[in-house]
Amino acid sequence: MRSVDVVVIGAGPAGMSCAVEASAAGLSVLVLDENPAPGGQIWRGIETATERRGRILGPDYGAGRTVAQAFRASKADYLPSALVWNISTEKVVEYSHRGASHQVQAGAVVSATGAFERPNPLPGWTLPGVTTVGALQILLKSAGLVEEDAVLVGSGPLLWLMAAQLVDAGVPPKAVVETTPKGRVLAALRHLPRALRARDYLWKGLALMRRVKAAGVPVHSHATGIRIEGKDQAEAVSFAANGRRVRIESGHIALHHGVVPNQQVTRLMRAEHVWDASQMCFRPVLSDMGETSVAGLFVAGDGTGIGGAKAAALQGRLLGLRLAARAGRSVAPERIERLSAGLAREGSVRPFLEALYAPPAWINAPEDATIVCRCEEITAGQVRAAVDLGAPGPNQVKSYLRSGMGPCQGRVCGLLVSQIIAAKRGLPPQKDDYYRIRPPMKPLPLTELAAYRPEGAK
Repeated sequence: MRSVDVVVIGAGPAGMSCAVEASAAGLSVLVLDENPAPGGQIWRGIETATERRGRILGPDYGAGRTVAQAFRASKADYLPSALVWNISTEKVVEYSHRGASHQVQAGAVVSATGAFERPNPLPGWTLPGVTTVGALQILLKSAGLVEEDAVLVGSGPLLWLMAAQLVDAGVPPKAVVETTPKGRVLAALRHLPRALRARDYLWKGLALMRRVKAAGVPVHSHATGIRIEGKDQAEAVSFAANGRRVRIESGHIALHHGVVPNQQVTRLMRAEHVWDASQMCFRPVLSDMGETSVAGLFVAGDGTGIGGAKAAALQGRLLGLRLAARAGRSVAPERIERLSAGLAREGSVRPFLEALYAPPAWINAPEDATIVCRCEEITAGQVRAAVDLGAPGPNQVKSYLRSGMGPCQGRVCGLLVSQIIAAKRGLPPQKDDYYRIRPPMKPLPLTELAAYRPEGAK
């Protein structure tokens, strides 16, 4: 069996940066990336982006080119289109590549799998024509495609970024339906002095809003009671705003209420997690170095808690250097100090953003008839009924209903089901916890599993 010092899972900002630093210090590094090229979600398609696409996506996207070039030039081994599906307690990493499964022994495992979008359980959210803002980003970054007459619904920096990018692409959204509740600005103001340490982030956000409004895009603020209408596909979105009911016809509706850490790897390894009330999600419990409660398993990037691309890259570099120092390699202390200071500066804006853009309460309390597990078509009412029947947590609800047992394996519904159960029982989500993730973490063909012969197996 092949053995390496470090296996990095994911080649986004954190994964690439960690691999560059660790390999430069002399550690053997293997990067396993589910995508066909480096960049992750935030810098997807960075190596092949045209000049026009780069202009539309902006300088923050363009910054990924330098990181990707450094990664390609590093001594780290890179395996794209490699899907990690299991990790043993001995840190044997099993992965699928080109239709066959393989294994590698790691001295340390770094989960740099980033984040995914928070579920948006609104009436009609499963209709064809309804997607997420993140999916629109993928279309733009990977293929240069944009949706015409799209209505963007939700809140948060990514919502405004996507709206501005559509404006710059010459295909402005039909409307922005902003769901941030009234009073959030006042609630966030107490964090403003600290946020001014990263004031460029704030100015950038204000500039995005101005650009969208200057383009004449209708913006509906403090929207509630959102419903997506249509029989066989999305036809319109309706909502209440400013004391009246509004209906906008569109067959393309994109939802967004922030992103949450991807916990699949850390949950698979039974690492300890904690409920983060400010980010409204679970995150792994980490040491100052980024190590989980499972020895040898580390996390960098948005998987530690949402911080953004710059923070993810800094975390990755820090972890790479710290892994090198732990292995006895020479690392200049001032490099650690400089990167730590940069990371603290990037993090200074997060409390302000979390207070301003915390998901509205109704997004985590869907109507009984609303589907919450899309794979198995399980409704919120069915989850609540299972609790009434005695199911005390997500894993028991899974046994009752099969929620979380579809192709996504709980990635879409996991957080939402935990919150519905907690609310029904009148307990904090920490008490009910989360689905127990089992291998394989992603669907695999039975033929591949049948043909797999791990070393040491009889």
